[in-house]
Amino acid sequence: MNKDIRVDLMSDTVTLPSDEMRYAMANAKVGDDVYGEDETANELEKLAARTVGKDAALYVPSGGMANIISVMTHCGTGDEVILERTSHICDCEVGALGALAGVNPYPLDTEDGILHPHMIEPAIREDDVHFAKTGLICVENPHNRRGGIVTPPDIQRSVSELAKKHGIPLHLDGARIFNAATFLKVDPKEIAQNYDTLQFCLSKGLSCPIGSILAGSAEFIELARKKRKLLGGGMRQVGFVAAAGVTALQSMIMRLQDDHDNAARLARALAELPLISLNPESVQTNMIYIRTDNLPVDCTELNDLLIKKGVRGSVEAENELRLVTHYGINTQDIDYTIEVFTNVIRGFQS
Repeated sequence: MNKDIRVDLMSDTVTLPSDEMRYAMANAKVGDDVYGEDETANELEKLAARTVGKDAALYVPSGGMANIISVMTHCGTGDEVILERTSHICDCEVGALGALAGVNPYPLDTEDGILHPHMIEPAIREDDVHFAKTGLICVENPHNRRGGIVTPPDIQRSVSELAKKHGIPLHLDGARIFNAATFLKVDPKEIAQNYDTLQFCLSKGLSCPIGSILAGSAEFIELARKKRKLLGGGMRQVGFVAAAGVTALQSMIMRLQDDHDNAARLARALAELPLISLNPESVQTNMIYIRTDNLPVDCTELNDLLIKKGVRGSVEAENELRLVTHYGINTQDIDYTIEVFTNVIRGFQS
C-alpha cells in the first residue's frame, strides 16, 4: 500500500494476509503441484469444492485465468458465449474470449447487470449452418461494475432452468460469491448449485495474496487442469500461497458482513453530501459507486484531492468513483473517510 494512503478503498484486491495466514504460509507442506504432490494445494482444492458444493476444484493464479479456462473447457473454437455486456469476462479480461479461447461473445445489454431468462433465450442460436453454436452462458454475481449488485435467487434458478432446457452449460463468475451469500444470508452452496461451473477469488474479500478457484464436476476439472497447463498456470510448490486460501475459507468468510456494514454506513453518510449522488439503498455488498456529474472537476481530479488527504478510491469513468471496503478497513477509517469527503466537497462550495 502507498505509505501516504491512510484509507485505501481502491479495491478489495489491496488486502493483506492476516497473521494467521502468514503463519500457515510459513509452515505449509509443499510439493510439485503439476504432479499433484503439493499437500496444501490438494487440501485447498478439496476444501474449496466442499465449500461451494462441487465435486472438484482447481487452484489457479487469478480469476481471469479461471474464467478463460472454464470457457476453453466448455466451448469449441468458433462457439458463442452469451454474457452481460459490462461483465468482467466480456469487458475487463483483455479480449481473452477471442484471443485465447477462439469464441465469439454475444453481449446483452441490461439496466442493472442482471441477466433474465427472457433476455437470454432469444440470444440462443438455432441449429443453422450460418450461426455459431451457443456453447456457454456466463453470469457475474455479484456484478462488479454495476455496484456489487446481487442476482436474486429466483432469477438464478430460472436462468439455470433455461440453460438446462437448452442443454447449454452455465458458468458463474463468482469472484465475490461469498459477498453475495453474505448479502442473501445463504450458504454459498445455494448459489453455486445453479451453475455447472464457477470461479471465485481468494485474493479479494478473503484477503489472500494470490489465487482463485475454479470448481465443477470431477470430469470438468480434469479437463480444466490441462487447460491451466496450456496457459502457463502449472505451478510448483504452490502450497506456500495455497495455505492462505485454506485459512481464508476456514476463517475469513464470516467477517465479510463487517465490510458490508462499513460500506452501508459510508454510503449513508456520503449520500447526505451535496454535489455528489448515490443511492445508499443500492449498496448491497462492499461496493459504493458515486456519481459526480455536478462537481466542477472530473473523477480523476476528485480522487487526486482525496489522495492528498490520505483516502483513495477507484476512477471507473469520468464521472463515477468506486469505493470498496475490505479487511483492514475499520470504523475509524470510515469516520475519517466521511470527514475527508465532507471537507473536499465543502471546498467546492466556498
